[in-house]
Amino acid sequence: MMENHILIIEDDVKIARVIQLELEYEGYTVSVGHTGRKGLEILEKEPIDLVILDVMIPELNGMEVLRRIRQDNDQIIVIMLTARNSVYDKVNGLDLGANDYMTKPFEIEELLARIRTNLRFKPRVSSDQTEEETIQIHSIKINTSTREVFKSESLVDLTPREYDLLLYLVTHRNRALEREQILTEVWGFDYYGDTNVVDVYIRYLRKKLMDSRENPIIQTVRSVGYMVKD
Repeated sequence: MMENHILIIEDDVKIARVIQLELEYEGYTVSVGHTGRKGLEILEKEPIDLVILDVMIPELNGMEVLRRIRQDNDQIIVIMLTARNSVYDKVNGLDLGANDYMTKPFEIEELLARIRTNLRFKPRVSSDQTEEETIQIHSIKINTSTREVFKSESLVDLTPREYDLLLYLVTHRNRALEREQILTEVWGFDYYGDTNVVDVYIRYLRKKLMDSRENPIIQTVRSVGYMVKD
């Protein structure tokens, strides 16, 4: 029996109920909030592992709820529910720190698979690497206990996925990592997506780390993928 606690923030009562029943059948503990404010109230009172968050909800919309979640916690997994073809919502949600997104309408089996993948996900680093509380490379310093990243002593604001990607690249430095390999290790082996998501997140990281062509921190390995070199 799974013990993960999932919060559904969805104003459509029927959709929320269907998701709730499916999750409870799978063994999850489930809470439901039909407005943004109610969802945040539940988050304050109960230990939540994962949030299924609809973008279009009353009182506080999903983006604002996500922003407030990330102000206090970067460990809770957030899966956004967006309207079909709403590229802005997807990009904005990822920028604000969402771990994943689903477009409506969706198959419940895919949602369950995304939930399993995200709950199972942990950065796959070896034991000797995880014992290293502070990792320094070039002007980048990573504190693995607080999940903070500094560039020349200035704190860099990374989303949970950006942090996980950077940590994976750095702990496997001096190795050319294929996109498929990165996708498998950072997003999970049954992630439903293509390798383009790796390129998108590399661009995010490079911009935040002020990575330039003249002084690259993350190097592109032609026809292969990416590498961080000492």
